[in-house]
Amino acid sequence: MRQDVHVADVPVLCVSCEARHRGVCGALEPAQLLALAKVSHKQNMSEGTELAGDATRADTYSNVLSGVVKLTKSLSDGRQQIVGLQFAPDFLGRPFKSENEMSASAATDVSLCSFPKSAVDRMLRESPGLEHRLLEQTLKELDEARLWMVTLGRKTAPEKVASFLLLIARNSNPTAARDAAAAFDLPLTRADIADFLGLTIETVSRQLTRLRADRVIRIENNRHVTVDSLARLAARSGD
Repeated sequence: MRQDVHVADVPVLCVSCEARHRGVCGALEPAQLLALAKVSHKQNMSEGTELAGDATRADTYSNVLSGVVKLTKSLSDGRQQIVGLQFAPDFLGRPFKSENEMSASAATDVSLCSFPKSAVDRMLRESPGLEHRLLEQTLKELDEARLWMVTLGRKTAPEKVASFLLLIARNSNPTAARDAAAAFDLPLTRADIADFLGLTIETVSRQLTRLRADRVIRIENNRHVTVDSLARLAARSGD
């Protein structure tokens, strides 16, 4: 029986990996994937684990395979701000920098595929396709950051909470149609959601209760959220 060349040429580690299909590794040739797989390792991290520290040396990069990673920036007096969330198959790390500029921690249980920074930096010099794929992700994150500035600066509290839920729903169900249903676990505590949105915990709880009362969402066990219509949630977000 002839083996499918598209399977035969791909390392076992990469066969079922979403980062190979939708992430940065999709830009690599089979030989490059094999070279990277030889120095890569998968790891599972429990919720709350620090993955990278602010102002620490950056020695590794990772692809997020599952779960949600929380990015946080700290000020000199100890105050912190959640500045972003990363989902599968996002690339975790900052190329061309020797130090991490923010901390990363597991907002949920996460699975990562990690590899030495030196190996990827070398491939970036050798592979225009990989460099282009990383640029695409960087620009995507820039666009998302600008849209989130609008959310934080102009939207009302109800719209902010709905926008947060929509962000999680769309990233947890990336192939869902605009008017489809979605279900997911909240990756942040109420306190972290409040921090992320610039609201109080009481306001976040009140808006979640309002969305539930209006049957826009259902919440089970204080964390599992079901959205019967993403379009209806989007309408509440102001989008």
